[in-house]
Amino acid sequence: MKEENLPKWLEWAREIQALSQTGLAYSQSEYDTERFTRLMEIAAEITSTYSHLDKEKLLQNFLAQPGYATPKVDIRGAVIRDNRILLVQEKADGKWCMPGGWADVGESASQAVAREVLEESGFVVNPVKVIGLYDANRSGRPLELYHAVKVIFMCELNGGRATPSNETLAVDFFDFDQFPPLSTNRTNKKYLAEVLAHHKDKNRATWFD
Repeated sequence: MKEENLPKWLEWAREIQALSQTGLAYSQSEYDTERFTRLMEIAAEITSTYSHLDKEKLLQNFLAQPGYATPKVDIRGAVIRDNRILLVQEKADGKWCMPGGWADVGESASQAVAREVLEESGFVVNPVKVIGLYDANRSGRPLELYHAVKVIFMCELNGGRATPSNETLAVDFFDFDQFPPLSTNRTNKKYLAEVLAHHKDKNRATWFD
């Protein structure tokens, strides 16, 4: 199923980049390498033409992605105290989101979310349930160059104190009907509504696209 409202040029560029990346990983001759590198250049040219990003920097970024092309994984932790949810204010855009980020190689998903929550907020948590598994490009980051999957965990609060990090400006808990401006590519109201539904119904099934 294609993403809604996705510009055609980005859909083409993403697909060409992914096919080229996979092709380069399995190239068996210099001719294959030349062809797939040229396709990668075309993906960079398309993206640069319509986004005004630097073509050479795009190409370097595309070529730096190794192996078979797969989605990136974005991990988020839902932490609730006194019926209020923990959010952090991102330095990148000044807006608020559930603590989290890209999963690191060598970590399990639960280890990743516990680490991210601690690093970004100062709170120690224990992941207890997967709330949802989302196609992040469809529901949060439609103009990203790479495909991403977002995993949201319900987490129990075990300790710590509010401590901003080098990536966050502030840490606080908010009522579910009074959110601050949200960093919507990281956390949007759809995700938060599902978090609240799981908080009210402990037996609610995991949501997925």
